[in-house]
Amino acid sequence: MSKASMKLALASLLLIAGATSVIAASSEADFKAAYAAAEAANKEAGALRNQWTTTAQVLADAKKAADKGDFDQAVAQSKEAEALAKASIYQATSEKEAWKALEIH
Repeated sequence: MSKASMKLALASLLLIAGATSVIAASSEADFKAAYAAAEAANKEAGALRNQWTTTAQVLADAKKAADKGDFDQAVAQSKEAEALAKASIYQATSEKEAWKALEIH
């Protein structure tokens, strides 16, 4: 898969995450569910040895927002972190075999 395709996939994931923002006020339970999903995806990325540092930062920001009681922001950041983690998983799995297609001189 080309770098352009990967960038397009990442951009798509981030747009989807932004487009699915919560319309109604988010609760602590919403945050916990979104955060758990993001952590699970980040853990999977770690198992593939491809965690992105930006994912960890966004997770930390989500936790800070939740600690302040801003669950709308916390849920949004948790969903962004999940999208980043899923993009890193996609990158790891697609590049696992893609390097073999390169022509070696």
